[in-house]
Amino acid sequence: MTLLDSRVWEGRVFSGAWMHGSGEDYPAIEPATGETLGRVGSATPADVDEAVERAGQPQRAWAALPYSERAAVLRRAARLFEEHSREIETWVMRESGAIRPFASFQALGGGAEECHEAAGLAAAPYGELLRSGQERLSFARRLPVGVVGVIAPFNAPVILAVRAIAPALALGNAVVLKPDPRTAICGGVVFARIFEEAGLPTGLLHVLPGGADVGAALVEHPRIPVIAFTGSTRAGRAVATAAARRLKRVHLELGGNSALVVMDDVDLERAVSVGSYGSFVHAGQICMASSRHLVHASLAEEYAVLLAEHAEALPVGDPAGENVAVGPLIDAGQRDNVHRIVTASAEAGARVAAGGRYEELFYRPTVLTDVPQSAPAYQEEIFGPVAPVVAFHDLDEAARLAAGTGYGLSLGILTRDVTKGLALADRVPSGLVHINDQTVNDEATIPFGGVGDSGNGSRHGGTAANLDAFTEQQWVTVRGELPQYPF
Repeated sequence: MTLLDSRVWEGRVFSGAWMHGSGEDYPAIEPATGETLGRVGSATPADVDEAVERAGQPQRAWAALPYSERAAVLRRAARLFEEHSREIETWVMRESGAIRPFASFQALGGGAEECHEAAGLAAAPYGELLRSGQERLSFARRLPVGVVGVIAPFNAPVILAVRAIAPALALGNAVVLKPDPRTAICGGVVFARIFEEAGLPTGLLHVLPGGADVGAALVEHPRIPVIAFTGSTRAGRAVATAAARRLKRVHLELGGNSALVVMDDVDLERAVSVGSYGSFVHAGQICMASSRHLVHASLAEEYAVLLAEHAEALPVGDPAGENVAVGPLIDAGQRDNVHRIVTASAEAGARVAAGGRYEELFYRPTVLTDVPQSAPAYQEEIFGPVAPVVAFHDLDEAARLAAGTGYGLSLGILTRDVTKGLALADRVPSGLVHINDQTVNDEATIPFGGVGDSGNGSRHGGTAANLDAFTEQQWVTVRGELPQYPF
């Protein structure tokens, strides 16, 4: 039996064991073909209540274990991601529409590496000695928060869930995961099966696919003190608002409209290749995608011509086929929104230099030139394979344009003058900066997050960020004798 054999999960959710959820099951659809891959069990808010109840006692026992035992489970999980990487890749390709290199990165660079890093996190220093003006030992220690709610999206379903699941578990917490219902197998079932096989004690991980009502139940549950949410800015605002009413901590990784700034001293052909990847990888369905190409006016026209040539040459189709660079969008709703942005931008004055058309869910890589700053393609997160090109004349204008939306996730700067690149980066609010690379970069070891409409800072990755995300600090003092008070 394979890791993801449907006989295990078909029509079921995972809540300490495989069981039927209280919601109706539904078909998992392959976007490239429309084929049904299986039937997924679904949850309701009642299942969230039961999952939190089941997590309480096991979580306390898990937190009390020696750190080495928690680390061992995470290391076994990492090995399982490696051993079953090909099977997981295939599910990511079929269910999310990713091409194989991106699917492989999720299984290995995401699942395996995040679990390896989390295994080390279990042994990280969890406190510090503090100076005190009184005769006592004073220290701060970190304790697990209890139950962590994770709400993950469809576009990178393994990476965007495991980077919260793995560190939360390593630090002694239980986790309730709500995967996007469109990718509930590769973004949900896979975690249940991996950690089941890795020997994670029963009741520590719950996987509850469902709709917005399940997500709302996680956010509103009084015994889930921390929510890790990845998704759109609109949905993130709703999560933050609901959590604030309950004084609950939220870690928000939201949308992006990231600028790729191309200076006048670059190797043009190489810069176009970099920009093409940043906009068209995974059909642009990445929060860090290079969404605005800001190009020095001396190069902008030629850059746009070459970028259009690259776009037209990219093979689009079923990721399961050979030599496919761009797969399908996730569903018709996403496709229609991308086309709305392209059409409205053209009506506002932008010129479609390549693409701008689709067949079923396959949207052609699209290049827009002469894009007004008021156009949707400039102001909105596109989440599709669209590359707007806008010219600038000097560094001041480049800085103003790059910082000219509410988003602040990733920034790419292409230049031979690294000092100039760093100076520009200082002027653009952004959680991530890549000099001489495109905007789509991620590693398990780094703090990840955006500012402004892109989120509330680096809340994922790296020891410091994960400790802040999934533990509470507690001040402790110890005296050798009872003090004398004047009462």
